[in-house]
Amino acid sequence: MKRLSIVSFAVIALFFTSCGSNGGEKTEKKSSDNDAKETVAEPQNNKSEGGIVIHLTKEMFLEKVWDFEKNPEEWVYEGNLPCIIDFYADWCKPCRMVAPIMEELAEEYKGKIYVYKIDTQKERELAQVFQVTSIPRVLFCPKNEKPQMSVGALPKTTFVEAIEGVLLKSK
Repeated sequence: MKRLSIVSFAVIALFFTSCGSNGGEKTEKKSSDNDAKETVAEPQNNKSEGGIVIHLTKEMFLEKVWDFEKNPEEWVYEGNLPCIIDFYADWCKPCRMVAPIMEELAEEYKGKIYVYKIDTQKERELAQVFQVTSIPRVLFCPKNEKPQMSVGALPKTTFVEAIEGVLLKSK
């Protein structure tokens, strides 16, 4: 019963808190050069990587997550830890609601998972690869299984359940 109520809440939240892909293109926020430098910040050491949200470019995605140009038909996760990828846009209000949750998750699960973000306005090809038509959309990538996608501004508890049940589950 508890799972049913969580799923029901998630569906309702999805309905009310996702942005269509066409909704914000007219009001796209322009970022300064300083913002661009901050959005591609990366940890220095792979072993201690984590604790921060990392903004991915296509090149970084191909290296850290999945090289779909090399393996277009088969999902081959490149990371050494599971990850969450938040597809977002600056103009999307529900995406801005999810952003602080992602920061909290990155810190709480430091050393256990990576938390990545992909700006769908800047990285349109990545959005197309995953058929992202509404945002926020979050991709959960376990190390040895296929990824799973959620849509909408879900509550932190739902993200925690997905991290524990999909990304960190015991085998």
